[in-house]
Amino acid sequence: MDDLRLPAAMRMGRVRLSVADLGRALAFYEGVLGLHVAAQEDGEAVLAASEGGPALVRLHERPAASARQPRAPGLFHLALLVPDRRALARALRRLAQKHWPLHGASDHLVSEALYLADPDGHGIEIYADRPRHAWSRHEGEVRMTTLPLDLEGLLRETDTHAADAAGLPPGTAMGHVHLRVSSLEAAEAFYHGLLGFDVTARSYRGALFLAAGGYHHHLGVNVWGLPYAPAAPDAPGLLDFQIVLPAGTLPTLVERLRASGATPEPSADGWRLRDPDGIAVIVAEAP
Repeated sequence: MDDLRLPAAMRMGRVRLSVADLGRALAFYEGVLGLHVAAQEDGEAVLAASEGGPALVRLHERPAASARQPRAPGLFHLALLVPDRRALARALRRLAQKHWPLHGASDHLVSEALYLADPDGHGIEIYADRPRHAWSRHEGEVRMTTLPLDLEGLLRETDTHAADAAGLPPGTAMGHVHLRVSSLEAAEAFYHGLLGFDVTARSYRGALFLAAGGYHHHLGVNVWGLPYAPAAPDAPGLLDFQIVLPAGTLPTLVERLRASGATPEPSADGWRLRDPDGIAVIVAEAP
């Protein structure tokens, strides 16, 4: 890999969240979204799109958790990428059947997206990409915007049969993670300058988007809603998120991080380091 850039074949891995009530959270992730519980024990659960599929979300129960602080640095939303527009239409129909409210629905030119939140207030995006050849670029940036999503047109991709509104399909992936940060400049220095993401768009006021391999974004950061309020240590929130590199490329990144003065620490599922806001990032290697 290029010593200064993440490899094009990297992907986003699982996102680990703390929740106040694991049973309530699973009723949402399994019962509403339709994810598969791959493992569960001792107050933790791992969710995937299908049996044997990669982990997408890992939940950790904190029964005495205090209220979540929506203006604290941390997760803005995790974004589940479904294989195609029909799968997105099925997700929309399922949410309607389960009477789960949407917080928004947008056409971003490169993708179409639904926005909602889990019972603990963690933001979730479910989206489908348009083909890469349909993306446009201007002065080196991927052109993205926020337009209203044609929900009626989307629903015409599916029908009203209950079977057509199944859970999120096999092939669903963690498409990107969007963070709330305290400084775009500090976040860019860390995620671009240190980790090696490419900056793909600066056109959104108060936000920055980064990716590898020409994708529109694997990571978003924003400073919307400043000033921030610190979160209580036991509040539900983002514990860490994972970046997965192709086999054989992780040692080069770890060596570069150390040479730059960072102090990645070994963990059970990769190497852990923290961004300028203290958000924990795990860099791992694909099997």
